[in-house]
Amino acid sequence: MTITFSQFTFNPENCSGCGVCKLACSIVNFKQITPAMALLRIEGRFPSPGDYQIHFCDQCGTCADVCPVEAIELKDGIYQINEEECIACHECVEACPHSVMIVKQEDDIPAKCVLCGECAAVCPREAIQISAEKNTVEAQ
Repeated sequence: MTITFSQFTFNPENCSGCGVCKLACSIVNFKQITPAMALLRIEGRFPSPGDYQIHFCDQCGTCADVCPVEAIELKDGIYQINEEECIACHECVEACPHSVMIVKQEDDIPAKCVLCGECAAVCPREAIQISAEKNTVEAQ
């Protein structure tokens, strides 16, 4: 199954679980070689069904809905955290339906994907690709 959302196409059947996408995400967004800080998750599902699932922010807005100070704003189709307004309550992290938001250790402020595209740029198996289509829920 191919899933297209915003700027990305995800082909989970191509994913080998190598984690290069997570490494690139942490380097570009946090200047750290720390895949645990990636703003996407790769889940190995073994022994059954025997594949990898790519979990990513689909810009659903749940994080913005639960923010008590409205510090998560929709800009150009991307929910972004206004770090100056954020009170670090972490309600958005707890509410994320895909568990892809993190809390930055250095300042206790949440972080989420802003669709930078680095994960797609480095994916060696084209499990994550930049898409020409926008806001398509599913394409086969």
